[in-house]
Amino acid sequence: QVQLTESGGGSVQAGGSLRLSCAAYVRGTIPYIMGWYRQAPGKEREFVARIRRNGGGIRYADSVKGRFTISKDSAENKIYLQMNSLKSTDTAVYYCYFGWGGEDTDYWGQGTQVTVES
Repeated sequence: QVQLTESGGGSVQAGGSLRLSCAAYVRGTIPYIMGWYRQAPGKEREFVARIRRNGGGIRYADSVKGRFTISKDSAENKIYLQMNSLKSTDTAVYYCYFGWGGEDTDYWGQGTQVTVES
């Protein structure tokens, strides 16, 4: 299976910023999509952002558009999520996602807690 290592979670004040990272330990050149989902207590896991291996196909949830930016390291299988203007409603466990192109299997990181204090 694909190994995913997340980092960057923490606690910030409302209006603050935080940057998450996720490294995927894979080989080869098979297309994939990586991204971020989040889940708050008592709520369903929801999509946040994603990016293709080639750096294209960037998508955002409406709730974070204009505040969050997803990016990919050009030399590594690593993605980032820059989160600005954080709100209390952004508080959740953030999970890194990985999916091979053309496959049904999804891979998930262990999750990193993001807490926005208000």
